[in-house]
Amino acid sequence: MNVCMLAYTHYEEDNRVMRYAEALAARGDRVDVIALRHPNEPTQANVHGVNVLKIQTRILNEKRKSSYLFRILSFLFRSAWFLAKRHREVRYDLVHVHSVPDFLVFAALYPRLTGSKVILDIHDILPEFYASKFGVSKKSTIFKTLLLVEWASARFVDHVIIANDLWRERITSRSVPPKKCTTILNFPDNLIFSRRIKVRADDRLVILYPGSLGWHQGLDIAIRAFAKICDQVPTAEFHIYGAGGEKQRLIELSQNLNLHNRLFMHPSLPLREIAHVMADADLGVVPKRSDTFGNEAFSTKILEFLTVGVPLIVSDTAIDKYYFNDSVVRFFPSGNVDSLAISMLELLTNAALRTQMVENGVAFAKQYEWEANKHSYFSLIDSLMPVGSDVRVDQVGIGRGAAAPKA
Repeated sequence: MNVCMLAYTHYEEDNRVMRYAEALAARGDRVDVIALRHPNEPTQANVHGVNVLKIQTRILNEKRKSSYLFRILSFLFRSAWFLAKRHREVRYDLVHVHSVPDFLVFAALYPRLTGSKVILDIHDILPEFYASKFGVSKKSTIFKTLLLVEWASARFVDHVIIANDLWRERITSRSVPPKKCTTILNFPDNLIFSRRIKVRADDRLVILYPGSLGWHQGLDIAIRAFAKICDQVPTAEFHIYGAGGEKQRLIELSQNLNLHNRLFMHPSLPLREIAHVMADADLGVVPKRSDTFGNEAFSTKILEFLTVGVPLIVSDTAIDKYYFNDSVVRFFPSGNVDSLAISMLELLTNAALRTQMVENGVAFAKQYEWEANKHSYFSLIDSLMPVGSDVRVDQVGIGRGAAAPKA
């Protein structure tokens, strides 16, 4: 099967896109990914058998709606032209488009008209994401317009994949027939995230947050909580890896709280590198706000932390209470600085409790490993291929060009 992934993201930092693409490549499919690049990066790379084509640069520094929209529209038109040209050469059987934005599916118009199947994969539900990012009312014209875009995008494609069950309930109530929509969580890739021995050999206690630095992620809450307990745990440090519109505000907040040499801001790292950083931490934190988009946005960081064997503090958002329980993560009331500080202090000073949470978390995460769940994705995309087509794949997941199983 010839597959094209289209995503307004940096490929090496996006677990969801990498996971699909490399799984398809490993079973014998040809996979191209059209994506973003960082400044000074090459425009093309082969990553574990995947052809990554980086057609536009992006720095995560948008603060105005206009700059955010301009960059997305630029990528839409560039990718539409690039994909049409590439399709004439390759003839893609499937175009898998990753949202946000939903309307990026229309870049696949030419392949769609010439017989390709198209999937829309909704990582973040766009109307709510936009409303949270820019403070837009759900009664506003722009929010209603985004609902219409969601509906039109879903009607254009052959199938919709959604990132969690709460969002599936919502989107099937307004934009997609239930039979046309499948939930696939952000399962950690076992080839990247696995339990390993820490390589650090020091007496530091490292709290870690890796990910985007948006308002709904609640990093300011975590920084204020850390400031309350750092004097009681002199060896504790807080390390934040990521990029986003809140980064400068977070830096200023840490300076105002006199967290010099205790809190460290790092740039984003490729997924394979950040996996090693996560495994070397003593405590993870996911402090999302429950009164924003973060209340229903599933955080793959949680499963990644559990898989590599790191205890975790998580805010009690609706989505995380839906999937997790108190035996595997330590919940705190979202937005409550004092409660988060108490949880930090308890876990940093109680090694036995951290060990128990690690064992519980590792056992829990096994049911959510990508290796155990990838065949549902294979079955979905293969079901879209015409019956009798040479691009269909049998139940053991052997793709065109791959060796047949031995008898």
